[in-house]
Amino acid sequence: MKTYDTLSEAIKAKQEEGYKFDFNLQSCSLECRELSQIFQADEFIVDNFYRFEGDSNPDDTSILYAIKTQSGVKGLLVDAYGVYSESISPEMSNKLRLR
Repeated sequence: MKTYDTLSEAIKAKQEEGYKFDFNLQSCSLECRELSQIFQADEFIVDNFYRFEGDSNPDDTSILYAIKTQSGVKGLLVDAYGVYSESISPEMSNKLRLR
């Protein structure tokens, strides 16, 4: 898996690979506002993820998920503090667990 120095560099590279939509994390799903669509945990896969820690504080973590839905929608989810800081369902937590 390719590594990136910054979150913005990773986002740009993944967008060039076709991950052009933004996903928003909901408690039981992902939302794509641009398409007005909701995707349940069983409707997408995480192709890759990239973790970034702040230079001055390792607790300042961002994770970029490259996601593809069953219907072919490819997009990105940026989680500023890691999935475990959000109130999400066990299904979503399992789906987004870092491998």
